[in-house]
Amino acid sequence: MKQPTQVVTGQVRLTFPHLFQKYSNQPGQEPKYSVTMLLPKTDVATKANIDAAINAAIDLGITKSWNGQRPAKINLSIHDGDGARPNGEQFGPECKGHWVFTASSKNAPEVVSYPSLEKILNESEIYSGVYALVSLNFFPYAASGNKGIGIGLNNVAKVADGEPLGGRTTAANDFAGVQAGQSYQAPQQYQQPGYQQPDQYQQPQQYQQPQQYQQPQQYQQPQQGYNPNQPDTPFPNQLGGQPAPQPQYQQPAPQPQQFDPITGQPIGGVMGI
Repeated sequence: MKQPTQVVTGQVRLTFPHLFQKYSNQPGQEPKYSVTMLLPKTDVATKANIDAAINAAIDLGITKSWNGQRPAKINLSIHDGDGARPNGEQFGPECKGHWVFTASSKNAPEVVSYPSLEKILNESEIYSGVYALVSLNFFPYAASGNKGIGIGLNNVAKVADGEPLGGRTTAANDFAGVQAGQSYQAPQQYQQPGYQQPDQYQQPQQYQQPQQYQQPQQYQQPQQGYNPNQPDTPFPNQLGGQPAPQPQYQQPAPQPQQFDPITGQPIGGVMGI
């Protein structure tokens, strides 16, 4: 049964979704599942339901959390996107014309697709800019001297994709109307420049030894050498191989006797006088 403090929103735009992993905005703060919602001001029905749930939560706080008294100041988490943040800074342009509020939970919310209600497992389907319906629970709190109405996160149903916020793009926007070009041609394999190896190394021709030195024919000793003690021994003829003829010794012709023209005596006698 639906409680008076519970609200199911109309179509809101999600930003800063942390629906699959816990997140802490400040160091030392307890990590929680959380999401910020942008509710169009034109959706007066959802705003009226939220206001009714806040009043029901205030009544619950008076009876159970604030000792039976309505606080003079009750902190509410619904902000005007056309105004300023609690820290004085202006909201982003995407917040213009919207009510801005954040819901969180210690427990993981169910994230489904609408209207099939099939569970979404791919985390990339939920991003800043997507449109969804969100189930909320408003509750009173008192902490550190502050009293107010908090917003609990129950479940999320994705309705449609939207233009991503913060520069993120969708595949539909990126590739719509894009025609694929020619298939990618891999470049030819790079050939390393350098020394070209010859087809086959040519072994130099084997060194030819010169023909063996020809010793001159051995000097042929005459078959029979000249024997000085035997003058009549023939000496072989080198050309014909026949012994050369032995020369005959010629006796000198006798000289006529000369006489001294003074004395008339013969010159060169027996004793050479």
